[in-house]
Amino acid sequence: MNGHDLALGQLFMVGFAGLSVDARHPVVEDITRHGLGGVILFDRDLHGARRNIESAEQLRELTAALQGYARIPLFIAVDQEGGRVCRLKEEDGFPTSLPAKLLGDEADPARTRIYAERMAASLAACGVNLNMAPVVDLDLNPANPIIGRFLRSYGSGAGQVASHASAFIAAHHHHGIACCLKHFPGHGSAAADSHLGFVDNTEQWRPVELDPFQQLIDAGYADSVMTAHVVNRQLDSSGLPATLSAPVISGLLRERLGFAGVIISDDLQMRAISDQWSYAEAVQNALLAGVDLIIVCNVLAWEEDATGLGIRAVEELLAAGRISERQVRDSLRRIAILKQKIGGKVPWQPSRPTA
Repeated sequence: MNGHDLALGQLFMVGFAGLSVDARHPVVEDITRHGLGGVILFDRDLHGARRNIESAEQLRELTAALQGYARIPLFIAVDQEGGRVCRLKEEDGFPTSLPAKLLGDEADPARTRIYAERMAASLAACGVNLNMAPVVDLDLNPANPIIGRFLRSYGSGAGQVASHASAFIAAHHHHGIACCLKHFPGHGSAAADSHLGFVDNTEQWRPVELDPFQQLIDAGYADSVMTAHVVNRQLDSSGLPATLSAPVISGLLRERLGFAGVIISDDLQMRAISDQWSYAEAVQNALLAGVDLIIVCNVLAWEEDATGLGIRAVEELLAAGRISERQVRDSLRRIAILKQKIGGKVPWQPSRPTA
């Protein structure tokens, strides 16, 4: 089994540089040659230069061009949480963005829904179909350098977070946009930032951090779930970060919580991963753990052929018998179903699957 009859490019979502693309652009080659699954867009790079987003008109033209090259519709994703993490900014003509904590503190999910409707309408008008939001981490550590300090959580209570998140997601569904719950199994209690290096959350993590995920899965509001690059020995004694942990991804999220949708890795170029594993190793270990869709943002680092290298890494797993064709096909099926939901061919809120 060499994987050539499988659409392995669908397992990858990559970032790229450019406000526009043509047939010679590397990401277009990924789309036409490798059948790339999706792209993730950013407003600026680490040095402040424009990257993919400058205005609504420009973004519409970019997303239309990208989809025009795709045989299978692309995920076109952004991180549009509101507040600090916001790729479509007011200064570029997009709607005002509010942080989750501000909305959560007001304790009015109806207002969150109104706000999210404006956001989702703007995204849809620009051709974005996957919002890498909402954050459903609990705000258990206000000093957390990547969640608490950035006001990215709706609050410290699971019910509060789930109610605001469901309002946010329902608004996006109304406009044909999928959402992503993050960061499983919970990053809100952590004391460090996995963008910068190794994070061990074993001592701080609490089981209640699973509750928003469980509530949203049970209610049918979990299109996809993003994994955290955090170590939690309460859940996996091996010390692997959650993204690479079969006990966390396959055992806890799939089996115990009953999640049947798309599991998405956080960016594999974050240093919590890249400091310890090569790109190919990280791809292989994430897929073996149960991840469906690999993200490579090409922001913190640059991998010119992320899709091609990733595909070869999957083919090596298949050839060695380390991963089954069935598991790969299951991932491809889940990705295809989510794309069908975006296209209006499958309802957003199916009943919970039975064994």
